[in-house]
Amino acid sequence: MAQPAQPAPAPSPSPTTGPGTDTEPLPADHVIVLFGATGDLARRKLLPGLFHLARAGLMPGRYRIVGTAPAAESLTDEEFREHARQAVAEFGRAQPEGPAWEAFAAGLSFGAADTGAAQPLVAAVRTAEEAVGGSPHRLFHLAVPPVAFASVIDLLGATGLARDGRVIVEKPFGTDLASARALNATIHAVFDESRVFRIDHFLGKEAVDNILALRFANGLFEPLWNREHISHVQIDVPEHIDIQGRAHFFEGTGTFRDMVVTHLFQLLGFVAMEPPVTLEADALRDEQVKVFHSMRAVDPAHVVRGQYAGYRAEPGVDPESDTETFVALRVEIDNWRWAGVPFHLRSGKALAEGRHVVTIGLREPVLRMFPLDAREAADGRGNEIVIDFADPGSITARFLVKEPGPSMRLAEADMVFAYRTSFAAENSLEGYEHLLLEAMRGNQALFTRSDGVERLWEVATPLLDAPPPVEPYAPGSWGPDSIDALVEPYRWYLPDRRDHEP
Repeated sequence: MAQPAQPAPAPSPSPTTGPGTDTEPLPADHVIVLFGATGDLARRKLLPGLFHLARAGLMPGRYRIVGTAPAAESLTDEEFREHARQAVAEFGRAQPEGPAWEAFAAGLSFGAADTGAAQPLVAAVRTAEEAVGGSPHRLFHLAVPPVAFASVIDLLGATGLARDGRVIVEKPFGTDLASARALNATIHAVFDESRVFRIDHFLGKEAVDNILALRFANGLFEPLWNREHISHVQIDVPEHIDIQGRAHFFEGTGTFRDMVVTHLFQLLGFVAMEPPVTLEADALRDEQVKVFHSMRAVDPAHVVRGQYAGYRAEPGVDPESDTETFVALRVEIDNWRWAGVPFHLRSGKALAEGRHVVTIGLREPVLRMFPLDAREAADGRGNEIVIDFADPGSITARFLVKEPGPSMRLAEADMVFAYRTSFAAENSLEGYEHLLLEAMRGNQALFTRSDGVERLWEVATPLLDAPPPVEPYAPGSWGPDSIDALVEPYRWYLPDRRDHEP
C-alpha cells in the first residue's frame, strides 16, 4: 500500500493550551489498533477525534489506524473507511472531505479478531507497519465492554502483538476492590504499568490542566489553597439525560461506581494534591495517589443515594431495583492541608441540568464592620472560585463589592476567565483528543495508575458493603430533598441562586 500524503499542518494550538507547543514534538510513527471499532465509542469519539488531530497537524508524521471487532462484525477496508466517514460526518467538528480526509481515510484498514482466531488482525497490523516503515510504535485502544478486557489482553499477549506496545483501557476499572485487583493482574501479565493508559475523558479537559496552572503558576491562589482559607469544596457533575436505554449496564453499575469512583474522585485528586516537583507523569501521579491515601473511607451515614421516579419502569430494570441513579456524599481528607474541610460530591441522571463544576468555598471574613443591612444583603453569599469543566470551560472568582448608591450595601460580583472568548476555538482539543495525543507521546500524567485505582475502591468499600436505601426524586429536579442536610451549614451551588433572583 502506498504511503498517503499527509495533510498540510493546521496552525498549532497556542502555547497556553499545551499540545503542539515547540517543547512537545509530534508523536513518533504509530500503528493504532482500535478494538471495538464498530462500536458507539469509536463512532462518537475515537474516529472523529483522530481525524481532528490529523487536521490539526498533531498526528505522527507516518501512521496507520487498524480497526478490529469480532468476526461476526467484520468489515472490509473500504467498509471501515465508509463507517469512519459517516462517524466523522455525524460527530466530527469538520466534514470528511478534501485532501485532509483523503489522506486520513487512506490510512484506515480493518482486521477481525476472535479468541483463537486473530490472524486477520495480525496480518492487518503487519501490513500497516510495512506501510509506515521503520519501527512504528503500537497503541491498542480497548473500546470494548469490561467483560471483554481479559480476552483482548490475552489475545494481544498470545499473538505477540503486545510486545513493546501500549494499551488504553476504558473505564470502569473494576467494580470493587477485588475486581480491580484481578483486572490489574490480568493487564500486568501482558503489559507492565509503564505501558498502561487507563483513560478518563474528564481528565483530558482543558480545565484539569488549568487547575494546575491556576494553583501553581499564580502567587495569588496557591497561598489560599488550604484549610486556613478554604471552608469547603464541591464537585458537582449532574446529568440531564436519563439512562438512555442502558439498563443492562446501569443495573450492574449504578452512579457511584460509574461516575464517582472513576471521575469525581480523580478530579478531587487534582484539586487537593500537593505541589508536584515537576509536571511530569510520575511526579503528578505520585501526588494524586497521596491524596487518595489520605482520604478517609466513605461513611455511608454521609451518603445520599437517589433513584429518579420512573427508573424501575425502564425496559430491563428490576421492578424492585435498589440501584442508585443519583449519589451525593461527603468525603474527608486527613492531612495537614485539608483536615476539617468537607468535600461534597454529587452526580446523577435525569437532573435539572448537565454541568461539570468544581466550587472552592473561601472562608468568610468578619463582616461586623459593615452596617446590618449590608451584612443581611450578603447573607449566604461568600467568596468562591468556580471552575466550570464544560467544553471549553471557564474559571470564575466571586467576591463582594459595594452596590452603587449613598448607602453601604454589598452585592456579589464575578471576574470570569472563559476559554471561548480568550482563545481561538480551533486551538482546543476535546478530552479524548487530548488523551489520545498524550498516549501516543507516552505521557501518563493524565491517566490513572493501578495503585490509585485500588486505593479508591478500598475507600469505597464501606459504602459498597452497606449502602443506604435509595430515595426517590423527580426527573428534572436536583435530587432527593435530604441532600440539603448533607452539606449544612453550606449550600449546593447548583442551581445558581442568582438564576432565580428577581
